[in-house]
Amino acid sequence: MVSVPTAEDPGAPQRAPARRALVAGSVGNFIEWHEFGAYGCFATVFAANFFGAGSGDGTESLIKTYASFALAFFFRPVGAALFGRIGDRFGRRPALVLALVLMTGSTTAIGLLPTYATLGAAAPWALTLVRVLQGLSAGGEFGGAVSLMTESAPQGRRGLYGAWQSFTVALGLLAGAGLAVGAAAVLGERALYDWGWRVPFLLALPLGLVALWLRWKLEETPSFRRTRSTGAGPPGSPATRGEVFRSILTGIGRIMGWSAAGYTFLVVLPAYLQNTLGATFQEALTAAVLANLGFALTILPAGALSDRVGRRPVMVAGAGLVVLLAFPLLWTVRSGSTPTVAKGLVVLLAGAVVGLMAGPGPAMLAEMFPTRVRCTGLGLAYSLANAVFSGCAGLIITELVHRTANADIPAYYTVVTCAISAAALLTLRGDDHRRALRD
Repeated sequence: MVSVPTAEDPGAPQRAPARRALVAGSVGNFIEWHEFGAYGCFATVFAANFFGAGSGDGTESLIKTYASFALAFFFRPVGAALFGRIGDRFGRRPALVLALVLMTGSTTAIGLLPTYATLGAAAPWALTLVRVLQGLSAGGEFGGAVSLMTESAPQGRRGLYGAWQSFTVALGLLAGAGLAVGAAAVLGERALYDWGWRVPFLLALPLGLVALWLRWKLEETPSFRRTRSTGAGPPGSPATRGEVFRSILTGIGRIMGWSAAGYTFLVVLPAYLQNTLGATFQEALTAAVLANLGFALTILPAGALSDRVGRRPVMVAGAGLVVLLAFPLLWTVRSGSTPTVAKGLVVLLAGAVVGLMAGPGPAMLAEMFPTRVRCTGLGLAYSLANAVFSGCAGLIITELVHRTANADIPAYYTVVTCAISAAALLTLRGDDHRRALRD
């Protein structure tokens, strides 16, 4: 009979606490990425309602919208450092509760914001401020949630448990895109631009209250309890700082392709199709739903496969496939002679390829850091990679397409970043998935 772990004798994770940790960690991710999916799909709506007055230039307004989007991402590392330190010093639970409260409040606030027509020039600043608060909370969410999930995972299932973080990202993006499609179909474009865009953001409040109840009842992970019971000190020694710094840089290299390709295919795609290729709003949103569906379908299988064969082969395969397929995929979508069904399958495939990197990715990052700095270390690696390669994806792609008139810019962006990631991923040890997490 297996004994239940206690603070004095922290044993291996048990199935019931592991499942509770999985649910509690996942629901916060869902809320966070549901908002990001909705914001990405409604980029042209925000451009018109918050950034479009007076200029008459739709592209310029869209660039300003993505600049606000990018700015929020650059506050993620601040949130990762702040909430990560709380998680490493005081426990995963308090860090996750605080991050959730901030995320729920700021996301709900977006649904209540007055537009330019009401607030004037202060409207884009108000939106940007709220997104900065979201950036802070999102930065703390990833490190705490992945630490919670991987430290609670049963032996040999760390990749699968960590993959739930990415899977709920996919579900959140899919829900955001799905709500956008549904709202556009039911309300019509005029009502959507007037008030319908608010609905996905207001839904964050009831979802957040459910998530808060789940997280409030959480137990600390066996790894954290073991570290505390053995008297291991908090991060801060020069050797630890040097190790963490090197691991953060390595982690950024390993996931930059995941960050760039994920946002290009899953979030930026709707606005690109509208603004560059002349697709209708409904067509663009449908493409986003298909891309996110493909993403969701491969994440959990990829995480489970990485528990058997290792993180390296699965993630390298994902990055390599993006390098090989990015240009053909984009050309197929852009071709006027390609049947609509074929275009849908291509978009679905684009999302599925990203899922091969996103499934094993959280566990791979968790395995790079010891318990006493795991929240901070993996949170900073992820948030810095996302700040540069995800948050700026829409801004970079839209601006470069606008300046160069080269519609292949999204493919160039994803190919370069994924090629670098593939090289960095080759430095992974083949047996990391079999090793115990370091304390």
